[in-house]
Amino acid sequence: MKRFWDHAVAVPRPEGGHAVLLDGRPLRLPGGQPLTTRSAPLAAAIAAEWQAAGGARGGEMTMEAVPLTRLLGTAQDRVAPDPSAMVEGLAQYGGTDLLCYRAEDPALAALQARDWQPLLDWAADALGAPLTVTAGVMPVAQPAASLAALRAAVAQHAPEELAALGVAVPGLGSLVLGLAMSAGRIDATAAQALAALDETFQEARWGEDPEATARRARIAADLALAERFLALVRS
Repeated sequence: MKRFWDHAVAVPRPEGGHAVLLDGRPLRLPGGQPLTTRSAPLAAAIAAEWQAAGGARGGEMTMEAVPLTRLLGTAQDRVAPDPSAMVEGLAQYGGTDLLCYRAEDPALAALQARDWQPLLDWAADALGAPLTVTAGVMPVAQPAASLAALRAAVAQHAPEELAALGVAVPGLGSLVLGLAMSAGRIDATAAQALAALDETFQEARWGEDPEATARRARIAADLALAERFLALVRS
């Protein structure tokens, strides 16, 4: 699409919250409703990305240039009307959480135990969700009470936070890592390093896999976006 505005600014709304104006007109979702947020810093950051998008009037832009807008739009348009679908989708990752599946290679398993177990201990202590660990890839059943506790932890998040988790958790393959990131227990860089432990171990032994490296770079960008979005929402 072509840039059709000169100035993007964040403004408070008389009814509460904040909006973004493009040359005085509200930035709207595809359905027509104004894009709004309770967070002044998030509104300012969204205005800044629209101010930069497309260069000057008439310049070409895509929605890839406004990632914060896309996340807030998802929260407002898809999550907020009925958060239960997002909650259930994210909670399902607890049943097959990456951190519960250890390698059969003793050296890799030792690294996983060293680096992953503290996060599982955190989930048990802070969330009331002890999880069962197994070796190999065969599914292991998790305690129903633990899965319910993880679901409750997810459900405590506001729609905007759920939208961020909806980016982070699938990329990590771990609900525990996503919740730890949301709670400030780890940052996005640490979360990705933990999720990629198997890959980086194998690459150290056998050499770099360019496709895996490119995939990790995409996930890193998504996690950085989710982390930034959470920080702005909570500001």
